[in-house]
Amino acid sequence: MQTPYQIVEIFESLQGEGFNTGMPAIFIRFGKCNLACPWCDTDYHHFQTMTLQQIAERVATYTAKNIIITGGEPTIQPHLRKLLNYLKQQGYFLAIETNGLKPIPSEIDYIATSPKRLYQDKYWQRSIDFADEVRIVNDCDDILQFCEKIATKIHAKHYYLSPCEQNGEMNILDTIRTIGILNQHSKTIKWQLSLQTHKLVGIE
Repeated sequence: MQTPYQIVEIFESLQGEGFNTGMPAIFIRFGKCNLACPWCDTDYHHFQTMTLQQIAERVATYTAKNIIITGGEPTIQPHLRKLLNYLKQQGYFLAIETNGLKPIPSEIDYIATSPKRLYQDKYWQRSIDFADEVRIVNDCDDILQFCEKIATKIHAKHYYLSPCEQNGEMNILDTIRTIGILNQHSKTIKWQLSLQTHKLVGIE
């Protein structure tokens, strides 16, 4: 019997945030997470089980050659590397969106990690030390210190700060101000604003 995977959804769209904004991609969103952020916009508790063959058949109906593995938290999924190996054999570019607390499979071509300030103690104990991009959500008053410390712990090509959306409102102005302070403090790292543009234009 084939190993079941816990899938919230599979769909084709454009990457809406970070360095690859606008990139056509197939999103494979897994269920379950090892964290529980109160502002999370993904219902990762509700998922269906799909076999590798079912996932492959769904992915084959789309035209994009980039796949974004996301969640929930994809690195906690059993047998993830088996699926990734299959997708690599089909010629897909594989990106992952992760909270960065667990190791990243070697099959991944691009790592976007979003460390969570609410669980900062976990990051000081153990996390990945490299990513292509770091995206932090501005979810508290002391986010400045968290960003600065994460930048010393996780080496990345790009660093982003994103507004936090709660009750339909985003703290964009405060986020912009914080980015300005971060860039004044650092001579080596350039923080940038990342918006969830897919929400602004009404796509998945």
